[in-house]
Amino acid sequence: MSAKVAVIYYSSTGNVHQLAKAVAEGAEKAGAEVRLRRVPELAPDSAIDANPAWREHVEATKDVEIATLDDLAWADAYALGSPTRYGNIAAQLKQFIDTTGGLWQQGALSDKPATGFTSAHNAHGGNESTTLALYNTFHHWGSIIVAPGYTDPAVYGAGGNPYGTAHAGAEAVSEKTLVAARYQGERLATVAARLLAGTR
Repeated sequence: MSAKVAVIYYSSTGNVHQLAKAVAEGAEKAGAEVRLRRVPELAPDSAIDANPAWREHVEATKDVEIATLDDLAWADAYALGSPTRYGNIAAQLKQFIDTTGGLWQQGALSDKPATGFTSAHNAHGGNESTTLALYNTFHHWGSIIVAPGYTDPAVYGAGGNPYGTAHAGAEAVSEKTLVAARYQGERLATVAARLLAGTR
């Protein structure tokens, strides 16, 4: 039985977008039906225009569908991604998460596998704390957290982050990191399918 996976993310200059696409590819490889969605941009045009890479990314991803609560209700599993902001998730993703109270009260988010991924400008810029902060939400939802752990060589190749795939640095996301993100998506979809089928 294949799973339905929602990959929902926020990205300002494109690194998290690249990770999200790789996670989605990995989930599709495992046979999942995938919805790749971005949350709305909240920053004013003045802030976006001050960074040419930010403006370029906003324009380049106009056609990516905006995430809705229906995407969460539809999905059997979730992969959420955010750049790190002072060691925490970005306001744009948090705003979306803060609209999920109705689904949470209905129990529509519980017992579903979930995983997270992130990106920071510096090697020690808060990737681990951002992923763990995101997992706080999953704990409240009653999700089953599916971290990559040290379950595949791809994790080591991308720097060995067991919490979730993370990019660090101003340069483009490396192929090794994208491989790890694909693995993370594949692992999430595989676990979700096993749960749906009632197998281990």
